[in-house]
Amino acid sequence: MTAAGLAERLVDPAFAAGWRLVRMLPSGVAATVFEQAGELAARRAGTGVQTLRANLSRVVPDAGPAELDVLVRAGMRSYARYWCEAFRLPAISPGHIVEATVQTGIDPALAALAEGRGVVFALPHSGNWDAAGVWIVETMRRHGLRAGFSTVVERLRPEPLYRRFVAYRESLGFEVFSADDGAAVYRGLVSRLRAGGLVCLVADRDLGASGVDVTLFGQPARMPPGPARLAAMTGALLMPVHSGFEGAGWRLTIGAPIPVPGKAAVAAATQALADVFTETIRRAPQDWHMLQPYFTADLRTTAAAA
Repeated sequence: MTAAGLAERLVDPAFAAGWRLVRMLPSGVAATVFEQAGELAARRAGTGVQTLRANLSRVVPDAGPAELDVLVRAGMRSYARYWCEAFRLPAISPGHIVEATVQTGIDPALAALAEGRGVVFALPHSGNWDAAGVWIVETMRRHGLRAGFSTVVERLRPEPLYRRFVAYRESLGFEVFSADDGAAVYRGLVSRLRAGGLVCLVADRDLGASGVDVTLFGQPARMPPGPARLAAMTGALLMPVHSGFEGAGWRLTIGAPIPVPGKAAVAAATQALADVFTETIRRAPQDWHMLQPYFTADLRTTAAAA
């Protein structure tokens, strides 16, 4: 067995142990451990941290080296907090998440769902999107809405780790589709939306070959057209969402609906999402967990170096 194969086999047991052990720790102790891990990762400045720094330099273009140092450390603490909460979230009551979340803008979505109209939430990799999903599921329940909550996840390796993450999200009340299932995923999401359900998609990073060229933070980038396309196909409401941290709790900002009158409007609606993401991410750039090459110029550089 190669070293890479051995490492892959060890990933799932490590995550399984993490889920067990982190839940056993007092919440304050777990938070401190992960915060220190984030600080350590920032100091070591590995590839992911260097990429985060490059991405944040485009989010905050006027930041000098010292300010970027501070922002990167805050970003890695935020990312570490996401993982701490990921391990602990199934043990946190939905009621606590609702009470500890500051939110704005949910009313148009609730009204649409009450009328039997589907809703598409599109959000960036920011804050804790799993906690945001729990908040949405519990809020719908409290309003007597039986609409389903569906999402799409990237298939991870090894396979047992992927199944563990799927089971984790299903335990939170999500219906989970795998991005690798292609057209079947799209058909499933269309069906859910036409039935008046809610689809929540992390929508800032294009993982396929059909991305839409957008301007994000004044820079060329590509974003997936899926959220806007689904809204155009089904008449669902398309709404930008931003998830962030607020003290010991969370913040959820839901923007005004973006019109998508038909397929011809998909590109413009995707750019409208990018405009909202630019605004909301800049309010709390440390919570944008983008540790992969993202902007078009950086992707070209990475491809040329490969």
